[in-house]
Amino acid sequence: MTYLFAFVLLSIPIIIISWKSLKNRKSHGFYRFFSWEAILVLLVFKIEYWFKNPFSVNQIISWILLLISLWLVFAGIFTLKRHGKQKISREEENLYAFEKTSELVKSGIYKYIRHPMYSSLIFLSWGIYLKNPDWILLPAAIISSLFLLLTAIADEKECIEYFGDDYKEYMKNTKQFIPFIF
Repeated sequence: MTYLFAFVLLSIPIIIISWKSLKNRKSHGFYRFFSWEAILVLLVFKIEYWFKNPFSVNQIISWILLLISLWLVFAGIFTLKRHGKQKISREEENLYAFEKTSELVKSGIYKYIRHPMYSSLIFLSWGIYLKNPDWILLPAAIISSLFLLLTAIADEKECIEYFGDDYKEYMKNTKQFIPFIF
């Protein structure tokens, strides 16, 4: 019962942040919401294992994934803010301010992957899951990853609509989530 209460309570800010996106099924934010909720399920049910057996193999791998997640999110936000030339007047109401870039960013982490922040969430999902891997919560990690893939696909449609052929060309030279791999 405590887990359910924590999940519901912590879902409230996610719903508030995602409210505009939830009204538009074609928005990348629509799919991102469900990924965030799956990550929240993982966090609520795995929090008690966060520091248990800190030197076990799964904990070490977990911490590596969590550190990669942190690095990716900061690298992505920093590069977007520095090179994206945010344009608050962009009319897409589903975008957060830092997402309203007016220039296609192809430098920094974006030179290698198109979605470092979604990649960060994938690493976060699996990092949390590996705190104490089990069959019961494996679907939550998989669901989070699948919804992040759907988020990236929707985001790419939005980027093609805004940036046109430049974005299509950019897609040919970069991977979605993991440099040189995927």
